[in-house]
This record gives sequence, structure tokens and C-alpha cells, in this order.
Amino acid sequence: MQDYLKCIYGLSEGSQGGCSVSTSGVAESLGVTSASASNMLKRLGTLGYVTQAGRGEFALTEGGRVQALRVLRFHRLLETFLVERLGVPLEEAHGEAEVLEHHLSESLGARIAADLGHPGRDPHGDPIPGVDGAIEDVAGVCLADAPAGTRSRVVRVSDRDADLLGYLARVGLVPGTDCEVVEHQPFGGPTIVRVAGGDVPVPPGAARAVFLDTA
Repeated sequence: MQDYLKCIYGLSEGSQGGCSVSTSGVAESLGVTSASASNMLKRLGTLGYVTQAGRGEFALTEGGRVQALRVLRFHRLLETFLVERLGVPLEEAHGEAEVLEHHLSESLGARIAADLGHPGRDPHGDPIPGVDGAIEDVAGVCLADAPAGTRSRVVRVSDRDADLLGYLARVGLVPGTDCEVVEHQPFGGPTIVRVAGGDVPVPPGAARAVFLDTA
């Protein structure tokens, strides 16, 4: 249930429960059949965590949002702890946190947060929800949409694909990296990005997973 709630929240991008998601979208995101997703969404509805927003469409209730943010907080705290305290590679931390997040108590979560100095963002640049459910709105422009000549800093990278994260880490496109958009090559070609190590060709899919500071 926690995986589903977190998934729905992620698909609706922190919409305060007001944005609906489709059964098929949830199924695709979690890698399950539409029938399995439909059954779980009905169960979550019975428990008061989601409400039907149309045929095959669901939205989080306030109670569902609270539960989703709780597990999301644990997940991102664990990612931060694994990377900063245990040296787990960025591309491996997400999968490890996916397992551990379901077994973390409130008291241990509070201790981990205190040990880390109550961080505001995880190693991917995603905001860590507070105990009260408050969550920062992280602005950022997608690398693929940044005009050539843009000089900025990477503020967030998507953690949905471990292989992609590994690639971005190898070329140095991780949160905190200063970079310059040199050019977007035509006909679906890569985006050329200048980082400390030189010019890097970033494939279109990868360029959609990197977000730059808009300040």
C-alpha cells in the first residue's frame, strides 16, 4: 500500500491530492498489471486513502497524502544516509531505500534526520518532506529545454532509472555541478553540456532527467 500511495503522489507531483492519476499510469509505473492496480486502488479507496475522480481515475485524499509523504520522507532520508554516511553509490541508493523505507519507525527516522542535520534535499536533489508534511517546491528547468548558452547548476536528477543515474554520475551531471549548455544538436541528437571534465554529449532521454537552477 505504501508503494502505491508513494507512486500516486509522485505521478501527481505533490498536487495536494487534487490531481488525479489513471489506473493504467499507476500500473505502468509500478510494473504490475492493470487488474492488480485496480484491485489495490479499490482497497485504498475503502481505507479512505484515495477517492475516485472519474472512470479509471483516482486522487489522494488528505489522509492518503499524509501517508504518502510519510513514506517519501523515510525514503529520501534513507537515500541521504546511505550516500553520505555509508558511501553507497548514487545509482544504488534508490533501490536500497525502496526496501528499507517500509521498516523504518518514526523514532529511528527522527534519529537519522538529526544525525544528517535535518537535510532539506536528498542526494538526487529531491525535497525531503518535513515531519509536518511540508515539502519544498523545487523549481528547475529541464536540461533539454534550457537554451544554448545557459550557465547554471544542476539542482535535481531523476532517480527513476539506476542505469541512467550511473551514467549521469560518470559524466559529472549530479546536483551541485556547474555546467553550460553548449548546443542542442538537431534531429533528435544529444545536448552538448560543458562540465569541469570537458564537453559531454547527453542523449535526449538523459537530458529530460536533469534539471537546472532557474535562479
